[in-house]
Amino acid sequence: MHGQGHPQPVKQPPPTGWLVFLRVVFVALGLLSIGFLAWAMLLRLALVTRKSVDWGLFTAALALDALSMVLMATEPGDEIHTPAGWTGLSLLLLTLVVGMAYYLAADVRHFHQLRYAGYAPAPAGPAYGYPQPPSAYPYPAVAVPQPTYPTPPPMPRSAAPTPPPMPQHSAPTPPPHPAGAGPARIDEVRAELDELSDYLRRHEGGR
Repeated sequence: MHGQGHPQPVKQPPPTGWLVFLRVVFVALGLLSIGFLAWAMLLRLALVTRKSVDWGLFTAALALDALSMVLMATEPGDEIHTPAGWTGLSLLLLTLVVGMAYYLAADVRHFHQLRYAGYAPAPAGPAYGYPQPPSAYPYPAVAVPQPTYPTPPPMPRSAAPTPPPMPQHSAPTPPPHPAGAGPARIDEVRAELDELSDYLRRHEGGR
């Protein structure tokens, strides 16, 4: 229910036109003074960036300018004839060129980072009590059920086939003889013989 806090305002750099004007003024100041005021560019840069490196370069440039002026002041005349004078002039010009190049590059980089250092804030949601923006999709999203397929039951492991039992070879069993078959057969044969004898006698007697 509480709204988002207000972000801290980012300090905006001066207009680009004003920055270009200041750069031209300080560079021209160093060139017109033939390097004697080259330290002024580095002083402005150190005041703007507040970095220890820039303060150290300003101190070094100021010391080199002072040393070059002392060396050039030892010349007896208006023109430079001694090695000390040439050394002083070389230090003066070197400090001017290096200081001017570093000042322009560092100043442009500093204000460029300051201008684009802010990050794009995330879009804030609608405040409480205000209508919500229309959604891109007029209908609520409906979860579509996925078709389910029955899982086949696991196949049972096929057991090894049991070999059929081997037939047992046994001696053939003789058919049982009926009890009393021997005497009955003998009586039957005897009766037939008796009938045959009677039949023969009758035929012989009839002759």
